[in-house]
Amino acid sequence: MRKVFLASALLLAGMATAQASNLTQARYIAANCANCHGTNGNSAGGIESLAGYDRDKFISVMKAFKSGEKPATIMHQLSQGYSDEQIAALADFFAGQSKKR
Repeated sequence: MRKVFLASALLLAGMATAQASNLTQARYIAANCANCHGTNGNSAGGIESLAGYDRDKFISVMKAFKSGEKPATIMHQLSQGYSDEQIAALADFFAGQSKKR
């Protein structure tokens, strides 16, 4: 019984570490987005805020930029630098941010 408890505790600790690592990676990548979209996705105006953005819509739009389906001045170039996993991490990050008014 003790071995099962210890194994479960180690598994949960590993999952928490992986989640923290994914969040750290997403925050690091999102810092690049802050140049135009504001800190944590809260734009000061002029460019769309990403804070609170729908996760699935974010992924869809980024894929459209990446494929060239959605024209842009710079996003079509920037999006090509991100893997699908990084785009998903960004989608999760921005979806979890509170919109500031």
